[in-house]
Amino acid sequence: MFTLTRRIGGLNVNVHAYSAQLCHSIAGIISSMLNYYRDSSFPWRSAGAAFFFFIALAAFEMGVSVSERPEVADSGILLKIYCALSLFVFGGTDLGAPQGGTVLARSMLWLSYFGSPILAASTLIGAFLQALAPRKWYLRRLKNHVILVGDNQLTASYLRALRQRNKKVTVVVVCAELDTPQAEELKENYGALTVTGDITHSYFLSQLRVERAKKILLFGRNTLRGYEAASILTNLVPGIGERIVIHSGSLRFMRSMENTRVAKSCQTFNTYHLAATGLVRSELLGRFRETGDKDVVVIAGFGRFGQSILEELQRCAVDELKTVAIIDRDAHRRVMVAEEQMAFAGDYQKHLFEGDISHPEVWDRLRTDISLDGRNTVFVLGTGHEEENLRTALWIRRKYPDAMVISRSRKDSLFAQEVSQDHNIINVSISQLIEDNIPTSWVQLG
Repeated sequence: MFTLTRRIGGLNVNVHAYSAQLCHSIAGIISSMLNYYRDSSFPWRSAGAAFFFFIALAAFEMGVSVSERPEVADSGILLKIYCALSLFVFGGTDLGAPQGGTVLARSMLWLSYFGSPILAASTLIGAFLQALAPRKWYLRRLKNHVILVGDNQLTASYLRALRQRNKKVTVVVVCAELDTPQAEELKENYGALTVTGDITHSYFLSQLRVERAKKILLFGRNTLRGYEAASILTNLVPGIGERIVIHSGSLRFMRSMENTRVAKSCQTFNTYHLAATGLVRSELLGRFRETGDKDVVVIAGFGRFGQSILEELQRCAVDELKTVAIIDRDAHRRVMVAEEQMAFAGDYQKHLFEGDISHPEVWDRLRTDISLDGRNTVFVLGTGHEEENLRTALWIRRKYPDAMVISRSRKDSLFAQEVSQDHNIINVSISQLIEDNIPTSWVQLG
């Protein structure tokens, strides 16, 4: 063990040699505390470390000496800093009992004698336990966090939107299966912790500290399991429903469940419905205001996206509609399904054309039945075939230069954007529409 001497030269050499090593150890401890408690509302251990260090240093400055190192009271600031830091490692065993100075100053040093080693030991033990079971240890500390169930594109869209508004909130992503590269990506890009487990098991949900969560987003691919998890959560924690968001992959199922207890207490949505709502508000409503006459809307593809567009048009722009034409390979059946869930309101004309948008006969029948010339015509090419949407959009632009033409793709495409800009076509991606229209309450968590 290092022994202080009265020789100034030897003293300086030893202090510099050992203080560097000791400061490195203390810095590691403090860094561990900061990392471990980064999600706490206040860094109690960091504040405690600073408190014990400064009261010890202040005691030395106030004239307190120690029995084994009486020269400390008359030494320079460097030795006093070293002795104050050494309390976190040796606890004062190499310094001896406090002597001299005022009663208050000695009491301050005694307090640091006991507090510093206890704080250091608890931090090291916590770091050791965290190293043995980091996820389990991390989960125990969760508070005011976001629980995100699902490892799909919707998850990534939400995390991007969240981190643009809130960079500090803790996020736990629950995946169906362990995928190490994906876990690393979520951690690296969004600072998220990934865990695997069954969200319909009460014990697993309790491990996630759901009662402390600010938001619970059930974005898994299995819609029924999402509703099941929400049902369990609302029974486990009364009043938690307002913090739960459920994604339903089936628009028909979501509408059928609207009157259930879970749907009434939680928030439910469908990605295509969210995207379609954003498209109507960002593009179509402005176009309708620009045109003086009522408009003709051609919806090519009447799946979840097309149905949601029509539903939103009926909700907020029904008086602007003159005619709505629906083109789909299974148009009649899909319209019947949609009519089960929503009433076709308004006095606009409705035309159905069964067939593929790549078939010229479909467009011939459309031109025969409806006047498509002029600025009051909007084409929404929203089928699941991105190539056909873009190709048909180019053909329509040549045929109807004054119309608004919208082509849908699944993900962002630089090529599609370039083509659309060159030919005055609006290209929209489902993923970008979702990301742009995620409700503010989901990402601004206060």
